Amino acid sequence: MTDNLYRAAYDCLMLADPARKQAAASELYRRYQAGELSLEARPVPDVQTPGRPLQPVLVPPAELAHRRIGTPEGQAALIHAVAHIEFNAINLACDAACRYQGLPEGYYADWLQVAAEEAKHFGLLQQRLQQLGHAYGDFPAHNGLWELAQKTADDPLRRMALVPRVMEARGLDVTPGMIKRFERIGDERTVGVLQIILREEVGHVEAGSRWFRYLCEQRGLDPETHYFELLNDYFKGGIRCPLHKEARRQAGFSEAELERLEGMCQRS
Repeated sequence: MTDNLYRAAYDCLMLADPARKQAAASELYRRYQAGELSLEARPVPDVQTPGRPLQPVLVPPAELAHRRIGTPEGQAALIHAVAHIEFNAINLACDAACRYQGLPEGYYADWLQVAAEEAKHFGLLQQRLQQLGHAYGDFPAHNGLWELAQKTADDPLRRMALVPRVMEARGLDVTPGMIKRFERIGDERTVGVLQIILREEVGHVEAGSRWFRYLCEQRGLDPETHYFELLNDYFKGGIRCPLHKEARRQAGFSEAELERLEGMCQRS
């Protein structure tokens, strides 16, 4: 087993089996904390497609069926959708750690912790699916998170701005609504899992905010101005609302940013 952090993160990224990837992400962070991984520069292959199982089938978002949560299939399908996000989030954290080399050590500490926590979230959701007679891969899914990762692959500043501070921040916005939906059908086990995820995802988005601002400072850029320039470039200046303002504040969004974001809202 490699003792190089970049190579170890790459190896985890390329694992296709979900159980092995989940275990590897946890072990990666444990080994980092134990001082077993070196930050010596180590070239790794450019990843176009991370390791993933043959299932779920990936389809465009518009082709995903909308199932009612009040049915057993609908309940499992929504849990599966969140599990797919968490599986992709393991890949995104590992990619952030192995792709962008030469950053401060704290950057790698953050993203290896994120990878381990995303692996924990995936495991909790996979367990919940199994309790409902399903498994990860039973429903189609889309590849939007990794597609955005590919678009930001050449620049850690853009990656920090657009993956944690847009896509994952959107998770902060929608999770309270999902919690209420599961509460209405009496699924307290899933509610408990989502509460854990929401609490820890705040820290993941905050890490993105922190490293985005660090990289802006290194380049002499104003973080707020540049963030909204990127939003305009990639999302045509529109975002989904409502915003979970308190969670976003905890995750490093300023009041000025929240005000501007609300002004860009496309109500969903």
